[in-house]
Formats: sequence, structure tokens, C-alpha cells
Amino acid sequence: MSIAIITGSAGLIGSESVQYFHEKGFEVWGIDNNMRKYFFGEDGSTDWKKKELSQLKNYKHFSIDIRDTDEVNRLFKKAKSNVKLVIHCAAQPSHDWAAKEPITDFTINANGTLNLLEGMRQESPESVFIFTSTNKVYGDLPNSLPLIEKESRWELDPSHPFAEHGIDETMSIDNSKHSVFGASKVAADIMVQEYGKYFNLKTAVFRGGCLTGPAHSGAELHGFLAYVAKCGVSGRKYTIFGYKGKQVRDNIHAHDLVEAFWHFYENPRMGEAYNMGGSRHSNCSVLEAIQMVQDLTGKEYHYELSDKSRIGDHIWWISDIRKFKSHYPDWSYRYDMQRIIDEIVEATKDRVKSP
Repeated sequence: MSIAIITGSAGLIGSESVQYFHEKGFEVWGIDNNMRKYFFGEDGSTDWKKKELSQLKNYKHFSIDIRDTDEVNRLFKKAKSNVKLVIHCAAQPSHDWAAKEPITDFTINANGTLNLLEGMRQESPESVFIFTSTNKVYGDLPNSLPLIEKESRWELDPSHPFAEHGIDETMSIDNSKHSVFGASKVAADIMVQEYGKYFNLKTAVFRGGCLTGPAHSGAELHGFLAYVAKCGVSGRKYTIFGYKGKQVRDNIHAHDLVEAFWHFYENPRMGEAYNMGGSRHSNCSVLEAIQMVQDLTGKEYHYELSDKSRIGDHIWWISDIRKFKSHYPDWSYRYDMQRIIDEIVEATKDRVKSP
């Protein structure tokens, strides 16, 4: 049976990938040591999802730290040429947390990615390698775009080339402040591309906007929509950091992203990088997300505004996904903004108790 190795397997995109490729007939080997709990406390713990996944017939779980070169190599040696796909979702994902422990952040995001690439190259070089990167590789350069303040959001000047479809891959990653997190993801992003272009391996980088869905273990420092919903359902106060709450995020449901992975797996290329998010199809500001949650719960939403914005944060981000669509025209969205928030709020009600 073909093996898919999926890192961060109990996280949002990892768990969606596990379920999706398990249904496609793969034996799935999941790597996850619940570092989210270390980063974010109980809010971020993925143990609940790990328990759900353990019920799958052809799923094997490995609590491996991807920084451990020997352990990663042993896993690839065990699987050998049976590995057909590697989906790398494990990461330290927070701007704020990265500044606390830069070495931890870099060794997970950069060195861990290199370990996986090299393990695959040595033992199963015909595999497909898919990496969940981030739009933060562009640093804060998008904040230099000409923005217009509207009632509930910032919006790009309609005369700008990015206004109609969003930001494409021509945006530079240079001469900007990335945050420590963004810099470590740049290193991983470039290495995944390089293993494709230099070693002729089938690799792809998906630079996500806000990746979201009901499986997200949302915490204050990571998991925007999931945490907005958690605060709305539980009555917890939400703090908006900077930009008056009008900063715009495009949001893509985990299922839509993983389906994009499937299309790439079916017809892989070497060393590609794609901007991938909700695009103009699915986006909102923080204030708009709060209003949507309040409408769905019927409860007053408690939030406060902080003037302190997060380092490297984007005021306006909408992904131009036309490059990916040009390569894989049969892929399309199944979820829009309303359907995404509906699903997250309902799932949150099942998991979170109101005060």
C-alpha cells in the first residue's frame, strides 16, 4: 500500500490531509508531538484530534520531533520506496511566540523541513513533497501598498494592479520586516523550492493566507477565525492588535487547500511556489469576523482594541491564486466565507462550554 507521511498530523491542515488521503486509499503515517500545547497551552493542544484520528484503520501515529535528524531518517528508511507523498504541515506558527525562542522557532521551521527533504531524497526520491508555507514570507512589504480606510476594513486602491485579484507571487520577499517566524519560514520555503529545482524532486510550496476550519485548535497567538469563534461562544474577551480591527485576511477552508494538494499530487511539478488563500472569493476583516460570530451566536461579543500591532503583520492580504488555477484548472473552492464561519462556530459550540 502507498504511504503518505504527514507532519503536524493532528493540526488543522495535517488532520484534514490525513482524513483526505486515507479516504483516497493511502496508508497514512502521521508525525505530531503536540508542540502546539508547548507553544500555546491547553488552547492549542491537539490531543483531542489525535484521538479521533487513531480510529482510522490505516493510520499510524509517530510522536517524532522533526528536529531529530536520526528519528526522521529512521522513519524514511522504514517506509523506503512505499512513500509516495510527504505533506509537511508541522511548524512553529506564531509571530509573537517566535520572538520568545528564536532558536526553537528556526530549528523547527527550517531545520525540521530540511530533515524531511533530505530523508525523502535519500530513501524515496520519487515521492511528491508538499509544504505549507505562509504569506509571511513576504514580510511587511504588503503594508506599503496604497490602502484606503473604509468603515469596517482596509481596502486596496482600486487602481493598483493587485486590487482585482489580490497579491501574486511577483511580490518581493526582500527588504521587509518578516518577524522571526517569517524569516524561518522563508528559509524552509526556499529550501523546498531548491530541492525541486536543484535535485529535480517533485516539490511545491503553498503560501497560505489564513488557513482555517473546525479542526483548528485556536489560541490567542495563532488560529484567527477559530479563536474569534472560541471567544464568541465562550464569552471570553478578544483583543484586537492594531489597525483598528480593520485588517483584512483571506480565509481558505482546510478541505479546499488539501484538495489543491491532491491536484498537485496527481500532476506534480518541480520547485513550484503558489500563493493560496481565500482570494477575493473568501475574505474578511477582524471586525467583520466578529460581527459574523455575534450574528451566529446571538450573544454580545466582548472585545478590546490594542494600539500595538503584531510585528510583520499584514494590514491587507488577499491571495491571487491564478497561478495555481492556471496549472490546475479543475480545482475550485467548495467553501465561501459564510460557510466557513458557520461550520467553525457550530464545531466550537460542541467543544467549548459557555460561562
